[in-house]
Amino acid sequence: MDAKEAHRFLGFLADEQNAVTLYGALAENEKNPKLAEVYRRMAKVEQNHVDEWAKRLTSSEVVIPPYRPTLRTRLLCVLAKRVGVSFVLPSITAMESKGVNSYTGMTNIGSMESDEQTHGRMLTQISQTVRGGIEGGALAQVEGRHRGTGGNALRAAVLGANDGLVSVLSLVMGVAGAGLSTHAILLTGLAGLMAGSISMALGEWLSVQSSRELFTKQIAVEAAEIESSPQEEIEELSLIYQSRGIAEDKARMLATEIMNNKETALDTLAREELGIDPGELGGSAWEAAITSFLLFALGALIPVAPFIFLTGTTAIFVSILFAVFGLFAIGAATTLFTGRTVMFSGLRMVIFGLAAAAVTFTVGRILGVNAAG
Repeated sequence: MDAKEAHRFLGFLADEQNAVTLYGALAENEKNPKLAEVYRRMAKVEQNHVDEWAKRLTSSEVVIPPYRPTLRTRLLCVLAKRVGVSFVLPSITAMESKGVNSYTGMTNIGSMESDEQTHGRMLTQISQTVRGGIEGGALAQVEGRHRGTGGNALRAAVLGANDGLVSVLSLVMGVAGAGLSTHAILLTGLAGLMAGSISMALGEWLSVQSSRELFTKQIAVEAAEIESSPQEEIEELSLIYQSRGIAEDKARMLATEIMNNKETALDTLAREELGIDPGELGGSAWEAAITSFLLFALGALIPVAPFIFLTGTTAIFVSILFAVFGLFAIGAATTLFTGRTVMFSGLRMVIFGLAAAAVTFTVGRILGVNAAG
């Protein structure tokens, strides 16, 4: 085994070790015992991969370094514990897809590639399960056909802060380019912060509240259909389970059993047919609004803060410096769901953000000069 191959295999080993840690964290923090058992089985498969790579490296006398979880792995484990498993599922699904791509085209790796593909399908289905919900025998078919995953709260949080930072940075640089006083720049920045935060909060409130009202109406229609046409609902539910890979007779038996219990029939049909959790209805509109307000304001405050304490050119340069650090941090945070390196994602966000600020600064300078003339 040459040095290049050894380095590559050590990378595979580290990826599998991180996967074991992640699935262990999911199993430990998952409240649904059935899903927790699925995560434990997945961790066991990943541990087999770890053992296989370690065996190959050891047989070639390659020194295996002590395992240290990556920063991304540690952060995802903390989020799974503090916020919930469903919060980090999309990020881990993306990482699993990257693992599949790493093994593509390789030979003599046994079932590792197919194992990773299966895990990718399982995570996708579980993400849909968390959002839409399947129970009982359907869970055993989690490796079957699947639909796309739902939204990602982490992604929304990161992008909300990014919107605030980039938009207000551009606004501040625009008026700075026009030659306005420090006081005027500060007032403009704070006005942009408040206006943007309120707009984001209102838009989020309207979006979530409209969804809740629509979901309520759909559930009411579903309840009426259960009473008037129970056999049709059994057929629809049976077809849903069949589309996920369950045999027709088992799907029909499961659907009939669910419909016989009227206490759970509406809940199950709402989840399966409509993709709605009746207990959540898309979440709280006020919680979404407040969160959007705070995230946008937090990002927007970064380029504005220096003008509170500093003046003139110094304030402008410090504002840009703060923005660079903020943009890099936001870009680094996106690696949780993109799989890119921290340096690539961070620098990319910095370049795009500064480019937007440069454009508005130039426009402000041109308009300011023309207005002065």
